[in-house]
Amino acid sequence: MSNSSNYKPTTRLVHGPEHSAKWDFSHHVTPPLSSSTTYRLDSAERGARGFTEFGRRVHDEGEPPVYIYDRLDEPTRSILEGELCDAEGGEVCVTFASGMAAISGAMGSILVPGDEVIAHPVVYGCTHSLLVNWYPRLGFGVQRIDLNDIDTLRAAVTERTRILYLESPANPTLELIDLAALRAFTDEVNAQRPPERELLIFVDNTFATPFCQRPLEHGAHVVLHSLTKNIGGFGTEIGGAVIAPEWMLAGLMLYRKDFGAILASKSAWAIMVYGLPTLPLRLKRQQYSADLVARWLESLEGIDQVAYPGLESFPQRELAERQMRDFDGDFAPGNMIYFTIEDAKLDTTVFLDHIAKHAYSVTLAVSLGHTKTLIESPANMTHSSYSDGSAGSSRGVRLSIGLESPEDILHDLEQAIQAARRQHQSA
Repeated sequence: MSNSSNYKPTTRLVHGPEHSAKWDFSHHVTPPLSSSTTYRLDSAERGARGFTEFGRRVHDEGEPPVYIYDRLDEPTRSILEGELCDAEGGEVCVTFASGMAAISGAMGSILVPGDEVIAHPVVYGCTHSLLVNWYPRLGFGVQRIDLNDIDTLRAAVTERTRILYLESPANPTLELIDLAALRAFTDEVNAQRPPERELLIFVDNTFATPFCQRPLEHGAHVVLHSLTKNIGGFGTEIGGAVIAPEWMLAGLMLYRKDFGAILASKSAWAIMVYGLPTLPLRLKRQQYSADLVARWLESLEGIDQVAYPGLESFPQRELAERQMRDFDGDFAPGNMIYFTIEDAKLDTTVFLDHIAKHAYSVTLAVSLGHTKTLIESPANMTHSSYSDGSAGSSRGVRLSIGLESPEDILHDLEQAIQAARRQHQSA
């Protein structure tokens, strides 16, 4: 049997492990779906051993694990976790029932009352709500600081600060954080701390996916994903993942077991069999179209600003080229675009309503990373939990490019823009 580590990540996403102690791969070309809530234990000794070993790392080589009950661990989900871990270059992975369950589990398994999180000002709306509405009730302090401003960050960090939390690219504005600079800062802080109180960098890598960016390579400690988005890819499954150092594994699995936010085996199977193997193919196509759409938007009268890491005008283009690289080392700016509409030229509501009623290739819907092109108004929808407008203007539009012909996407966008322009001129 060939050693899979000698093959490219793109190939490994298609084939997965050539052998796994978690399941018999001897004859299955496609990994089988395990679907059992509970497992026969054969003996009381075996049952006791399963509970004793719970929370340890399970390798593809070696003795098979003792599976007890789905909420603790099960084969299909465990195989997916191994593949996600490999894609990100991490040590361990624990999956959850949703992206928000993964975020809550990752931070909740680390924080104790009195600890503090410093988060970048712009994050996903539900993450913002978690930080603003729930963490103060749990005794967790929260500060919001621009994590590219190291001097301000240095002045704000105290011995209570445990996590630096960010998205890069940020949802929805696509702002990037310099991960290497942030890691240099945390190394400086951690030189004065005991290992159990390390300051940790948590990066939500949902927008980029491991195909476009692997934050651990740039110094992050923990990577988070909404598997619902580009990794799942088809808009049929909800899930989340945490890729972390091995010392976090037992706490993550205990948290997941006790809070119950497990990823269903059927969802894990679909993500592993359909989502991961097609991720590079889908994103290459989506990036191609996103580049065409972003450049077209940039040329239009009435479009105030276009943010896309692949544009030469992107304010952090140099950082994007440094951090956002695919498995072959090529620049990989992703499939997300954020733009704002100039009130003096176009009516944003008319633009979106026209798409909702008349467009075929562009769908007004939240979520992203779908095979279909999705468009939404973050300030009024996914980021409406922000009350101060810091997550973007009400004129802002988030566009997730799908797999349609780029000419059709451009056609539908152009028709909506013309309708918005006509409405504004007649007002």
